[in-house]
Amino acid sequence: MTEAVAKKTLVIPQLIVGLGNPEPKYDQTRHNIGFAAIDALSRAWRIPLSENRKFQGEYGEGFAPNGDKIRLLKPLTYMNRSGQSIQAVTSWYKLPPEMVMVIYDDMDLPMGKTRLRLSGSAGGHNGMKSTISHLGTQNFPRLRIGIGRPKGAANDDSGTISHVLGKFSVAENQLMSLVLQFIVECTEICLKQGVEKAMNVCNSRSFDFPE
Repeated sequence: MTEAVAKKTLVIPQLIVGLGNPEPKYDQTRHNIGFAAIDALSRAWRIPLSENRKFQGEYGEGFAPNGDKIRLLKPLTYMNRSGQSIQAVTSWYKLPPEMVMVIYDDMDLPMGKTRLRLSGSAGGHNGMKSTISHLGTQNFPRLRIGIGRPKGAANDDSGTISHVLGKFSVAENQLMSLVLQFIVECTEICLKQGVEKAMNVCNSRSFDFPE
């Protein structure tokens, strides 16, 4: 498909995936903000999630505010094998990759910032490497949530790991709750008007720590 044709076609997700790790010890960690985003969508749209062994994840389906059927997924395969779970759903429902929107954490974005794109590389994110590998393409929408980089001397491999697997502080949790509300808003624009239109909103706003 040429870029000109692609632009004329509205990209409307039918499966929204949040990346993270199972197990209680990973709850509320920076790396699991994708799971938190799916939980926020699940609450907003009243779509319950339950474990689905066939899909190797927590899965739910229902109707989004635009009236269309929507599917939500939290892969339980651990981050490095996220693509297995996503591929299980896309194969079962015969969904093309461009109908899959993946939400995940990004250290290269500051906290309070989100970035929506129609395609792109994994950028060193293991969950995205697995997703790209299993879908066989980079051409699917993704919504990145900024978690910032570790400060100071901790900015090495061990510091990076402890940063992404660390929990948010009280102030950071307050900020992320605003961001998650915004993620719901952005996702609803994606469903009603297409991802490209939503990019104008999602990429232009940022949130500061509450006073």
